[in-house]
Amino acid sequence: MKQNRRILATIVLLALATLLAASCCNRKKAEDQRPAVVPEETSLLTAIDDYFIKEIASHYEPAPYSVPFHNFLAVDDTDPQDILVWGDFWLLNYKQAGDTLKCVSGGNYSGKLHLRKRDDGGFDVVSFEQVGDGSQYLPTAKAIFGDKFDAFQKANADEKQREEIRKSVLAAYVSKNGLPVKYYQDFGWPAVRLPEGTAENLAASRNQSMSQ
Repeated sequence: MKQNRRILATIVLLALATLLAASCCNRKKAEDQRPAVVPEETSLLTAIDDYFIKEIASHYEPAPYSVPFHNFLAVDDTDPQDILVWGDFWLLNYKQAGDTLKCVSGGNYSGKLHLRKRDDGGFDVVSFEQVGDGSQYLPTAKAIFGDKFDAFQKANADEKQREEIRKSVLAAYVSKNGLPVKYYQDFGWPAVRLPEGTAENLAASRNQSMSQ
């Protein structure tokens, strides 16, 4: 599963790197020329994916494949001991049936992650402020997202964009792991064809669509 966890960062890396770069540029104009992708940001994404696979996936019955995907809304890395990442986070679990990954469990975990940078350059998720359910949804979402609440509502309601992110992440996962899979399917819904291409090309395509 270690290899599986590492490759999930590929699709969302460039999108989160853009947010991190913007955050840094707001603090220090001299950093305008920083690279779009650096190892530090890869490690940050790996920490986020690892958190969802280890902590969130454990709430469900074990499944062969646990695949998180994220729509990042904002990042504040001003304090390396309390890096804030707001997003519409998802964790879905799958089993393989022929050439199809069938979703068996999972759900939405929107909110704000708190991470800290370790001395060795890696990152740890320290805590997760999660939007509540039912009557607690609106007050907790407003409290957690603050001035980002409208952006969160828009992202959370955009099913088309969410499925495009999911599709790209799954396609990269399948490509990287050499799985004989062409489709993914939710219970009660038709199977969806995965885009073809290498994990790297799919990541580039996803980043381009996010920047438009």
